[in-house]
Amino acid sequence: MTTPKITLLFASLQVLLMIVLLARVVRRRRHLRVGIGDGGDELLARRIRVHANFIENVPVAMTLMALLELSGLAAPWLWSLGGTLLIARVLHSIGLSGSSGESFGRFWGTLLTWVVLAAMALLGISLSISTL
Repeated sequence: MTTPKITLLFASLQVLLMIVLLARVVRRRRHLRVGIGDGGDELLARRIRVHANFIENVPVAMTLMALLELSGLAAPWLWSLGGTLLIARVLHSIGLSGSSGESFGRFWGTLLTWVVLAAMALLGISLSISTL
């Protein structure tokens, strides 16, 4: 069995981004002395939402990417998908952190995340069917 090294790299980079997002929540919580919830603070609520959105999307994407790599998906696909997802999550994090309304980062981060997820799902279906 081969180790999914490309996925390992991108999952590790995503974890570093997650730590940044977590640190921003913790810093704000400590500043406001809020243990649970957002204490009615709009900035804390937005930071919590940025982290939550990350958690809603990235674990599924990394799992699917690892399965695609283990199933033999060509490296250029994996590099493209992993790189695009990382860029998408950075864009989304910056966009939503700045405003709860529309923004360049939020729009493109969301769109690129969905495109990567859909592409990985279709590639996974294709790989699965071709090996049956």
